[in-house]
Amino acid sequence: MPTLFISDLHLEMEKPELTRFFFNFLDKIAPNADALYILGDFFEVWVGDDEQSPLQVEVAQRLHSLAEAGTHIYLMHGNRDFLIGEAYAKQCGATLLEDPHALDLYGVPSLLMHGDSLCTLDAAYQKARATFRNPAFQSQFLSRPLDQRQLTARQMRQISMAKNQGKAEEIMDVAQDEVISTFNSHQIELLIHGHTHRPDTHRYNLPQGRVKRIVLGDWGEETWYGRADADGFQLLNLKAEDIA
Repeated sequence: MPTLFISDLHLEMEKPELTRFFFNFLDKIAPNADALYILGDFFEVWVGDDEQSPLQVEVAQRLHSLAEAGTHIYLMHGNRDFLIGEAYAKQCGATLLEDPHALDLYGVPSLLMHGDSLCTLDAAYQKARATFRNPAFQSQFLSRPLDQRQLTARQMRQISMAKNQGKAEEIMDVAQDEVISTFNSHQIELLIHGHTHRPDTHRYNLPQGRVKRIVLGDWGEETWYGRADADGFQLLNLKAEDIA
C-alpha cells in the first residue's frame, strides 16, 4: 500500500468548501494508503488544543476513523499550527512528528519537513520563528485565557499578511544553500516539504549522487499531493471536482 503526503490545507471555519475537499480525500483516496503524513499548516490558525471548534472536532473524528480503519496518521507542525499538542494528536488517532523527521521510504533515505526553516533569506521571519517555537513562549501563551489567545492570533495574522505583501518572492522561497546543507547533513536522497505553496520537483547533483526535493502544494480548488510506494514517488495533481 502507498504512503501519502499532504501539506498546507489551512483549514478554517470560513472555508467549508475546503473542508469538504479534504473530507472527500479522506473518504476516497486515503483509505487505500498505509500512511498519511500531514506536513504542517493543517489549520490556518491554532491557539491550543482546548479550543475545540466544531471544525477541529469533526476533523479529529474523521482522522480517527481513518486511523481505526488501518491508515497510520502523522502530523507535523507548520508555521500556522505549531501549537497543536499531543492531546489533539491523540484525539485524531495520530502521531505528532518533530520537524525535521527522517525515515526510510521504501528503501530511499528521506527527510520530511514543513519547509519554513529552509527559508533562511527571510531573517525577520526566522527570528520570529525561533521565538514562537521556544517552549517558554508557548507555555506562557497557552496559559492565557482562550479568548485572549484567539484575539492575539487574529492580530498576528493581520500583521503577518501585511509584512508578506512587501516581501520579494525570492525571500519567501527556500534558500538553495540551506537545501544543499540539509541534504548533506542528513545524508538523504529525498526531501519532502510544503510551506512555499510552489509544488514542484527539484533535482540536484550532489557528491552522494542525484537527489530530489519534492514541494507539496497548498489546498484550494485543487492541490498537489505526494504518493510513494515501492516503484518510487509521484507528485500528483488533484482537483476538488475529481473526488466530489
